[in-house]
Amino acid sequence: MDIALISAAYIVAALLFILSLAGLSKHETARDGNVLGMIGMGLALVATLWLALRGSSALNWLLIAVAMAIGAAIGIWRARIVEMTGMPELIAMLHSFVGAAAVLVGFNTYLATGSDGSGGSDGVHLVEIFLGVFIGAVTFTGSIVAFLKLSARISSKPLMLPARHWLNLAALVVSAALLVWFVASHSIVPLAVMTAIALAFGWHLVASIGGGDMPVVVSMLNSYSGWAAAAAGFMLGNDLLIVTGALVGSSGAYLSYIMCKAMNRSFVSVIAGGFGSDGAVSNTDVDYGDHRETNADEVADLLTHASSVVITPGYGMAVAQAQYPVADLTAKLRERGVDVRFGIHPVAGRLPGHMNVLLAEAKVPYDIVLEMDEINDDFPETDVVLVIGANDTVNPAAAEDPTSPIAGMPVLEVWNAKEVVVFKRSMNAGYAGVQNPLFFRDNSAMLFGDAKERVEDIIKAL
Repeated sequence: MDIALISAAYIVAALLFILSLAGLSKHETARDGNVLGMIGMGLALVATLWLALRGSSALNWLLIAVAMAIGAAIGIWRARIVEMTGMPELIAMLHSFVGAAAVLVGFNTYLATGSDGSGGSDGVHLVEIFLGVFIGAVTFTGSIVAFLKLSARISSKPLMLPARHWLNLAALVVSAALLVWFVASHSIVPLAVMTAIALAFGWHLVASIGGGDMPVVVSMLNSYSGWAAAAAGFMLGNDLLIVTGALVGSSGAYLSYIMCKAMNRSFVSVIAGGFGSDGAVSNTDVDYGDHRETNADEVADLLTHASSVVITPGYGMAVAQAQYPVADLTAKLRERGVDVRFGIHPVAGRLPGHMNVLLAEAKVPYDIVLEMDEINDDFPETDVVLVIGANDTVNPAAAEDPTSPIAGMPVLEVWNAKEVVVFKRSMNAGYAGVQNPLFFRDNSAMLFGDAKERVEDIIKAL
């Protein structure tokens, strides 16, 4: 396999990655998109291994094979045991690996070219090394913090250090000065100092973001990991890694933009901190009145006499693993002639598309799963809305209370329906720490308990 053939394999792999992204844009083609991506990655791995190891000893091939076998075994093991509720933190942890790899590649590239510049490192290459290590270090610690927050190993409240914005700005300014020193001196000292600063900067950057913005953080870190991979590609002179990293980085950045738009927030404001200034529950002093409690039999009676039903799921559905009974309930209602649809908020769950994946896993038909913009105008004509484990994404305070921390955030306007049933374990506020006046509306009723068990009770009552 000569250089020309390897280059051709890289081009084909890059095209497959692009087609994979195109396939992931629709429910119906998402599976094919994943397959194309896997084929492209397999082709890229084979071509890269041949390029790197051709003419090498059998020992080098053996070492690489052992490393790949260990990595594959760990990956398969984690993929088999992870629940959908644990997918966000798993993705965050995988991003940290990309960041760590970029840091290691950067230092290895610097050492391989000679600490005094004798290895031929010019200014441009040194800048590539510096930026690659910086992006990788920020991605590494930022992803670890995201993993710890999403897995509840640390509090989801934002870290509110004094002058935290000035600290971030200082980290960037000092890093820029260290870049100048590094290019001028070729010394490892500024590179090492910058790495320490970048690690602390990445930790503080994500630690300062509140729980309500975590879906954006996941997509943001996805973008960072892509740019870290692209930077590693520049350092290694690998065109495919540059292209692949740029695809991941740009698609992640665009996804972050979509998430921010869905929450009526700017990307800068997300980085500056999450919803709420201190992570405490807001509006707790407001008297919204008393809530009304219901039971499975009453909900079943509502659904029996309804002609149109909308289900709006949230992270609580994922935690309870209620997607399968929800799919069964949907099928039974549709058999009775009830028009059942799903309303999905762009940031429902802990990562973009979380609810869509859960519903697809449970074989819910794609054509009845609608985005927020497609279904919001239909709520006034809807007989019953079932809010299953959602909170912040259906909070009327976002639309009606200008003083709310989530004011202006587009939400599913479920309160406009004739009847609303909210499935929750308790009256606690949502992940953003904002009280929800929907729970106290005259047309709302609370169905407490595990969502999976309550849906199963409703099916039995039907």
